[in-house]
Amino acid sequence: MAELRPLADDLSKESRELAMALRRLFLGLEVSVRRYAVRRVRDAGTFSRYLSGTRVPPWEVVLDLFTDLAEHRGVAATPDAIELVRTLHRAAVATAGSPRHAVEVLERQLADADRVSRRQAVRGDVLGEALLARKHRIADLEVRLRQLEAEWSVERERADRLAAAAPEASDLLRERDELRGEVGRLSEELAATRRQRDRAEERCGLLERQLEAVEGVAAPTAAPAAAVAPAVTVESPVTVEPAPCAAPTPEDRPLPKVLVVDDQPDNLLAMTAVLSTLDQELVAVASGREALKALLDHDDFAVIILDVQMPLMDGYETAAHIKRRSRNSNVPIIFLTAMGADPEHSARGYAAGAVDYIGKPFDPWVLRAKVAFFTGIHLERRAAARGVGR
Repeated sequence: MAELRPLADDLSKESRELAMALRRLFLGLEVSVRRYAVRRVRDAGTFSRYLSGTRVPPWEVVLDLFTDLAEHRGVAATPDAIELVRTLHRAAVATAGSPRHAVEVLERQLADADRVSRRQAVRGDVLGEALLARKHRIADLEVRLRQLEAEWSVERERADRLAAAAPEASDLLRERDELRGEVGRLSEELAATRRQRDRAEERCGLLERQLEAVEGVAAPTAAPAAAVAPAVTVESPVTVEPAPCAAPTPEDRPLPKVLVVDDQPDNLLAMTAVLSTLDQELVAVASGREALKALLDHDDFAVIILDVQMPLMDGYETAAHIKRRSRNSNVPIIFLTAMGADPEHSARGYAAGAVDYIGKPFDPWVLRAKVAFFTGIHLERRAAARGVGR
């Protein structure tokens, strides 16, 4: 079995602890890095960097290690062991966030969106061809039925011919009605497929612009480690003022607001710490109901970051309530989810009104890039509306 690369010398404490935990899991598989990478259809060099600590893997990679180790040993890992590694992974992501890592995350999201777009385009072509074939068949049946009607009009006095033609006409009418039903169903499927493709294309455009922003941005002045902090209790909407270094807005115009919704206090604290370096006003709440109240109490929200998995009222239900309110219906919603890019959850999120999503544990640079992007769009629209009103 090939030896593992040594741990990198310049690792943060969090990255080193995660890498050591991953190495212990991997060594239990008793297989080489290259062989395991082939097994999981991954790049061997990238996986080696995960184990040496120079790159933090997606949580799905860590779960694969737990799954494969359980299969190899015949014993599954305990929930406590998984939660321990998850805690190490969260800390490593928060401290190792960098433009390069954010680019990788956004590129994966772009690849997912592109794959959805291409898949829906192919499905649309198949549905279109099936729909066209059935319409042609219906046209053929209509011609045949008209021919029969003409024959009936000429031969209607001959009962034997009419009796002979009746079963044929009945079969044609039944087939035509069935085809019309299929045309209706296929038309609905085709319309839904085109909507999904349009959403995927729009998402590709958003992600490409986010990538451009991340690639061209400098390192933040605030240390990413600020994203990790002790848990705090959030009982009601909390307004977080922007950092003192934020540039004043022209003409004393109010800063755009960002609504952050998560039932986990440590997640709220981490996100407010990461976003406090931006030129925005943050409103953090701990439930869907508090989010709806905050939207009534405050105005001029640029974007909403909404956790999907919350008790009582989850992110999907909260988003549906938000979109039903005319004053908030155009505010973009970013879902914060630990469920990754699962197509079912993504489709449900987009149906509820979300325009983007961030995976847990979140990368600070990705979070900042997405919020800054949608805030920029909000400011452009506000400036345009101000120009029209003059």
